[in-house]
Amino acid sequence: MQNPFPLRLFLGLALLTSGFAQSDRDIGEIVVKADFQTIPLTISASSPELQNLALTAFNTHGSYRLVASGGAYLINFAAGGGNQVTVTINKGSGGTVHTQTVSGTSLRNALLRAADVAVTKTCGLRGYFAGKLAFVGERTGKTEIYTSDLFFGELLKWTSDGRQVIGPRWGGTSGDRIVFTSYRTTFPDIYVLELGNRRISLLASFKGTNSGGRFSPDGTRTAMVLSGEGNAEIYVGNASGHQLRRLTKNQSVEASPVFSPDGSRLLFTSDAPGRPQLYMMPVGGGSMTRVTSGVSTYCAEPDWSAADPNKIVFTAAEGKGYRIAVWDLAARSGRIIQAKGVPLDAVEPVWLADGRHAICTFRSANVRYLVVVDTESGKATRLSPTAFGNASGASYLAQ
Repeated sequence: MQNPFPLRLFLGLALLTSGFAQSDRDIGEIVVKADFQTIPLTISASSPELQNLALTAFNTHGSYRLVASGGAYLINFAAGGGNQVTVTINKGSGGTVHTQTVSGTSLRNALLRAADVAVTKTCGLRGYFAGKLAFVGERTGKTEIYTSDLFFGELLKWTSDGRQVIGPRWGGTSGDRIVFTSYRTTFPDIYVLELGNRRISLLASFKGTNSGGRFSPDGTRTAMVLSGEGNAEIYVGNASGHQLRRLTKNQSVEASPVFSPDGSRLLFTSDAPGRPQLYMMPVGGGSMTRVTSGVSTYCAEPDWSAADPNKIVFTAAEGKGYRIAVWDLAARSGRIIQAKGVPLDAVEPVWLADGRHAICTFRSANVRYLVVVDTESGKATRLSPTAFGNASGASYLAQ
């Protein structure tokens, strides 16, 4: 069985050699929702381009079902002057629910922002369509960092040196930085890309492996995994990667740190019980507390929802493959998500802005592409075009 690609680098390397990623099936409480109720929508727009983008966006959302006519809501998008789109929402039975003119950085962005308004007004969830992606793309045959909107529009390539890059993550709330791991020297180091001037600088380059860089939600701190003292441990420092403090001190391998939405705790992977599981601890230091139990013998690559701080999404082994799974901290229970119609491994999940949908990498032997998955219904929709080539390791920035 293949290992997830990659478990924020070091855990994958360490566990491959130690034999922890086995195919044992150990599934506890699993809930797969069937016959999920959807809201029928009828969508129109002032141009074919806007209509096609709106249809593409709403088709990814598990709350909706697109119909040519007779929807519970009739949503119209009309381009205005400059980069503006007016969204008008009518009930199918008659009457206007909401009208709003939305501005964006481009007409495309304004449409996605207007569609997010429609989501909030019709189903009550925060919209995720206008968010931005950072990911690893292999369009040139080499792994490079790209950014785009959620639907691969406004695509930009940010690195061009041909060095292997892993795990790009947005930095702070403004999205002006991306932290990533790269093999630019003998060992992997952590770098920061400043989007304003395209400057790439070192964040961590110590003896051994440096990986798993992550900024805190407010952008003032960084978490990372360093092995310079002989074992892969979690460290926290300031935004420049200085004033580092070692948090974990044990013989196990730690990986994939992520801050809680309020920045007070860290969630990460550890093989302390013999196989990878999820743990958390205070950012200021303290005891490790195990999070996942009974979901799978292999739980890794976690992400913490900013929309619902009780929800964690992660990669879990099931049978001979991998799936994404959700853990509810309040209920202390988890479930594996069976993405519909896709037999590939699902790894590297990250939450979208609504705390219901996630992006993950779907992967076979030689193919990797990005997919939106509704964690409630299991609906899966491909994002990265086939013509682009392999895409993986996405990070999402809410807008």
